[in-house]
Amino acid sequence: MRADTADYRQLFLDDVPMMDTRAPVEFTKGAFPGVINLPLMNDNERQKVGTCYKQHGQQAAIELGHKLVSGRIKAERIQAWADFARAHPDGYLYCFRGGLRSQIVQRWLKDEAGIDYPRVVGGYKAMRTFLLENQQQAVEQCDFVLVGGLTGTGKTEVIAALGNSLDLEGLANHRGSSFGKRATPQPAQIDFENRLSIELLKKRAAGIEQFVLEDESRLIGSCSLPLELHQGMQQFPLVWLEDSFEGRVERILRDYVIDLSAEFVAAHGQEAGFPAFTARLQQSLANIVKRLGGERYQRLAAIMDAALAEQEASGRVDLHRGWIEGLLREYYDPMYAYQRESKAERIEFAGEQAAVLEYLRERARREVAA
Repeated sequence: MRADTADYRQLFLDDVPMMDTRAPVEFTKGAFPGVINLPLMNDNERQKVGTCYKQHGQQAAIELGHKLVSGRIKAERIQAWADFARAHPDGYLYCFRGGLRSQIVQRWLKDEAGIDYPRVVGGYKAMRTFLLENQQQAVEQCDFVLVGGLTGTGKTEVIAALGNSLDLEGLANHRGSSFGKRATPQPAQIDFENRLSIELLKKRAAGIEQFVLEDESRLIGSCSLPLELHQGMQQFPLVWLEDSFEGRVERILRDYVIDLSAEFVAAHGQEAGFPAFTARLQQSLANIVKRLGGERYQRLAAIMDAALAEQEASGRVDLHRGWIEGLLREYYDPMYAYQRESKAERIEFAGEQAAVLEYLRERARREVAA
């Protein structure tokens, strides 16, 4: 039999298959990428056992748990665990603290299915603590540089083109702006943090100690950046990405109209997808009505509504340039110009995409050579 493990680093570096035996409500609040939830108890059973534990102690709670998970229910759960174990002979199981629940699953697998299957010592809590500490160490020990720029300059494209970047918006499944919601939901906050920490762990294991990040606010949609990282981002050096006004309009048209409408159709089908996309775009504009002011909002909303009607009728997207141009000139550009001025002392390079990529690659080579 393979031994139980406390080598959390290797578990995450190797993407080792893991079975999470916590209740679904615990799993939903936070989990690790790729892990499968095969609980010992469902939410209702867990709640009853927890209440019993508080009122009558551990032994009574254990007895109730065995009564609730018995017969056909027990057999079905053991079958699911056994199927996972056979499909993933190199995997592990865990519960919240690596205690009673995972030990029971381990014992039932052995007694009922004849399978010796190892568990993670310390369980979810120990692995989560490891990832939080790893994240904090990375912020303290690594070199970071930010990519900033006006809306639509293609900062995400720069991030995607570099091997030493961290795609915070990709990890958060959100484009970071008022219009940044995708067709699919964002991860839970804890899931976002876990993904970020594992990404840092893997890249550092590959020898990367300098990271390029997009200059973000504390919130990326509903996901909040870890405090130590966000605090660091107020000091990190900045590279400023530039592009023509026309280039920026075309990029926003592609990302927020053409690609986003396709995302909604892929997720919900043609009949429901386009109306959902329409509602999302209109709501995104409505979300900034206070900052736009009533007159400007009404004017841009009318252009957007006409553009959406034209897109639905003919597939043409030309009219969308009207509200995009207005939003850039009257809202985003003045806001970003102020931000650039406030961060001017930290800007160490500015240029268009090709020049910025070359600068950042050369910067990374100097770091390695040093």
